Amino acid sequence: MANAKRGEIDATLDGKTYTLCLTLGALAELESGFGASDLVALASRFEERRLSARDILRIIGCGLRGAGYEISDDDVARMKASEGLAGYVRIAADLLAATFGDAPTHDAPANPPTPQDA
Repeated sequence: MANAKRGEIDATLDGKTYTLCLTLGALAELESGFGASDLVALASRFEERRLSARDILRIIGCGLRGAGYEISDDDVARMKASEGLAGYVRIAADLLAATFGDAPTHDAPANPPTPQDA
């Protein structure tokens, strides 16, 4: 079972439930695969929400490998999500959200305001 505090999610592929996690090693693999110079550049790429099928495949593969499964992207490409394309997209989105969390809006203050005495 996935531990959300560690950035893990559960996903069903080929009728089997897997735990996925983007560990530091998996993130380094994504940086390299996407040509990102650092984690900020990688997160910015994901914030654009313009991912190809190959991108989604790579994210899911890295999440599986990060959780300890010895599986190649070619193996992942042959796996089926019960919801089809929407299932793959949901898995990738859930994994990225579990790893990076919700990005703060640029309008929001960096810290909450200091409480005032009444």
